[in-house]
Amino acid sequence: MIKAIVFDLDNTLVDFMKMKTNAVWAAIYAMIDAGLNIEPQKAKEIIDEIYREQGIEYQQVFDLFLTKILGRIDYRYLASGIVAYRKAREAALSPYPHVHRTITELIKKGIKIAILSDAPAKEAWLRLAYMNFQHYFDVVVTYDDTKERKPSPIAFHTVISRLNTRPEETLMVGDWNERDIIGAKNIGMKTAFAKYGDTFNTEKHDADYELKDISDILYIIDNQ
Repeated sequence: MIKAIVFDLDNTLVDFMKMKTNAVWAAIYAMIDAGLNIEPQKAKEIIDEIYREQGIEYQQVFDLFLTKILGRIDYRYLASGIVAYRKAREAALSPYPHVHRTITELIKKGIKIAILSDAPAKEAWLRLAYMNFQHYFDVVVTYDDTKERKPSPIAFHTVISRLNTRPEETLMVGDWNERDIIGAKNIGMKTAFAKYGDTFNTEKHDADYELKDISDILYIIDNQ
């Protein structure tokens, strides 16, 4: 019997890639408006390369971007980019359809709910707070809590331990088969693949369930 559900955060509860793309474009156009001489598409290519090299959560992306093209950081451009990025991020950061209702129903049913994210703690909590989710979850485990990223068993064992449940009575929900699904199955958790958030065009996954909408979880709980 499922007593707890662990959610990945990005591309499972929130459309992270849409948010990231919108925010980066806003930053690029703000820096150009401030006087930076570069073609928008070229700027996007350089920033994407930095994220590939440093990781999608890299916090000094615009510092490095300006250093690459100017040989230094011009704070007029940096400030313009950061402010535009933050405004666009906040505007674009919203949960997938039916997330609020599904979480509320799970709480009513007495199901424990948790977050297991590879994001740094500050960024994960900011995203939750932007969506007014910071009070909903019994447990939130981030990279800063374990210094391990999924599919490391340490990450999964940590969230299980804090939920005080057994793996076989805990459902992991995520969009990344290799990290979320396989990592959870390796320690005996039940798994659900968030097809609605899949950005990899995954054709085959190893999950016990497939979710076309997050509300499908309610059917799983009601019919277990």
